[in-house]
Parts: sequence; C-alpha cells; structure tokens
Amino acid sequence: MFADLIFYVFAAILLFSGMGVVVARNPIFSVLFLILSFFTCAGLFVLLGAEFLGLLLVLVYVGAIAVMFLFVLMTIDIDFAMLKEGTASYLPVGLLVGGLMVTELVLAAKAGVFSGEMVQQAMPVPGDVQNIVAIGQVLFTDYLAPFQLAGLILLTAMIGAITLTFRRREGVRRQNINKQVLTRREDAVEMKKVKPGQGLV
Repeated sequence: MFADLIFYVFAAILLFSGMGVVVARNPIFSVLFLILSFFTCAGLFVLLGAEFLGLLLVLVYVGAIAVMFLFVLMTIDIDFAMLKEGTASYLPVGLLVGGLMVTELVLAAKAGVFSGEMVQQAMPVPGDVQNIVAIGQVLFTDYLAPFQLAGLILLTAMIGAITLTFRRREGVRRQNINKQVLTRREDAVEMKKVKPGQGLV
C-alpha cells in the first residue's frame, strides 16, 4: 500500500514536471523541470525494480545532458521574444503529434503492454538474478554485435565532430609541447645581478 502511494506521488510529480517543461516561458525553467522529471522517473524505475536504469538516468541525463543544456542556456544570449514568435504556427502540428502519441499510449495500455506479462513472456528472467547481472548477461551475449556497433558509431561521430570543428588559424600562438619538454635551464632562465636602488632595463 505504501509503495503504491509513493508510485502515484512520483507519477503525479512526473506529469507536473513534464507539463512544466512544455509550458514554461523561460528555457532555464524548462531545463530545471526536465531535471525534476528525470529524478522522479529514476525513482519510478527504482520502485519497479530496475535500479540500474534509475541510476543510469541520474548519472547520464541529469549529470551530463541536463547540466549541459543548462550551461549552454546560461552562457548564450537568448532573445525570448524571438523564440515565441513561431509558436502559434507550430501549435496545430504539435497538438496533432501529441494526440497521436496519447492515442498510441492508450491503445498499448488496453493491449496489456504495460502490465509486465508480455515482457516476462518475451524474456523470462529468474527471480534470484539481480537486475544489473541480467542486463549484463543479455547485453554481452545476445546483443553483443549491436552493442559493439553502437560503440563504433559513437566513436565515428566523435571523430567527425572533432574534424569538422578543427580549424588551423594563422598568426595564433600555439603550444609546442616538444619545445617545452626539450627546453634547458640555460635557455629559459637568465641570472641578473641587481644593484641596490636600481631596476632592470
């Protein structure tokens, strides 16, 4: 009974924070609502027995992505009036997409997708196996090739981003690590004998 009450409280907070992400006028408030929704969603995962997904949600999305969004919004100059200019033109499309998503969720709930019986039938997991152990066994046995492929795709994207943003400019002093390492004391330090009352020229 107490677990059900906590579940409904977290679910209500998640719905409120998700609505706040969409309707907030300030993008910084939207990101803060997004962080709140991530935390409450992680709490729901922990209540449902998926503690690994809950911790992963906090570490990756809250600790990296949401903080990066907040940092970008606070460091760039945003004209909030310009952001709201095209809202009316996109509103019908947004309502249509939202209605389709709600319809899909209702149909999936009526089909029993969220009851957990279909998941147990598709991939039965013994009761004595921990959640993290089960994910590791499935990830590195049945889905090893897609996991490695996803890693290669992310590596390619990282190299591509570095290559596209790297620009060599002329007239800019750059750090020469080999020159710094091979520098001798005689080349970098010069001893001067200063007389009292006089300075260096």
